[in-house]
Amino acid sequence: MRAITVQPGVKDSLELAEDWPEPSGEGGRLVVRALALGICGTDREIIAAHYGAAPPGSERLVIGHESLGEVIEAADGFAKGDHVVGIVRRPDPVPCPACAGGEWDMCRNGRYTERGIKEAHGYGAERFALDPAFAVKVDARLGPCGVLVEPASVVAKAWDHIERVGARSRTWSPKSVLVTGAGPVGLLAALMGRQRGLDVHLYDRAQDGPKAALAAGLGAHYHCAGLDEIGALAPDIVIECTGAEAVVAALMENAGNDAVTCLTGIASASGEISFNIGGFDRGAVLRNDVVFGAVNANRAHYEAGAKALAAADLAWLQRLITRRVPLSRWREAYQPHDGDVKVVIDFAA
Repeated sequence: MRAITVQPGVKDSLELAEDWPEPSGEGGRLVVRALALGICGTDREIIAAHYGAAPPGSERLVIGHESLGEVIEAADGFAKGDHVVGIVRRPDPVPCPACAGGEWDMCRNGRYTERGIKEAHGYGAERFALDPAFAVKVDARLGPCGVLVEPASVVAKAWDHIERVGARSRTWSPKSVLVTGAGPVGLLAALMGRQRGLDVHLYDRAQDGPKAALAAGLGAHYHCAGLDEIGALAPDIVIECTGAEAVVAALMENAGNDAVTCLTGIASASGEISFNIGGFDRGAVLRNDVVFGAVNANRAHYEAGAKALAAADLAWLQRLITRRVPLSRWREAYQPHDGDVKVVIDFAA
């Protein structure tokens, strides 16, 4: 069996293993045939040796956490032929109160594992095993677009927490949302904003390529002229998906009254951007603003993400996947191209 593996901590050690061990359905696990694997910035950072950890006793890690597969050996609650996505994070063994309550995305002691990222093999193999408790059914009509469930789960969590925070005020009734970054996560955040009936503004620096058309396909406003352009929007909700320091700094100073800002991008912490802490403090207090961070997702968020995709325009989702690379040319998937939005390795090709 073929599997894409990396040696964490060793830069550019990615390779295709031709004889990786076959998965087992022992212990009531599903055996899944891979259909598609999504590529994201996390994968590229693991390849660059910025982080990542192999399972105990292994030098190499099967990479990949954005999965889509077909059940070939069934288990409780699943039938042969079901399309499924594997949840990424697993609870810590203690477990902490969050993990014990099914909210492993909120793990408090950091001892969780993550498929394809931290101490657990990922989904970048022709076949993989899944505990049914960490498998999510996907509408087969989505086809390869089912691979978008994992990034959609991250956005679903952001929206879940935004709405919980907003409910602090009985009169909070948001009308507009600003999403910064028109990559897959940003575009899916915009999709869910439109599904909520909100006026959606999408900011990205790309002036060429498919992003503006994808925004238009949602009925969203696309901005790319500069950060000054978003300063006058004063949105009720902000979802930050770039991790760019200059963008984050601009957002901190330009939210609307009673605004809720969710940070999903991870900045480099270079220290190159100066930030007016006093001005932010004054504005946040006087406007009753809230800023918080969100990462990962639990089962409820995966299910919400799958539901949002099933309700979306399939033709629009298909345009979100801008490159489908067969496994025979797997290395090309990890090399960025102009105009990329979501790149997928097509195991079914």
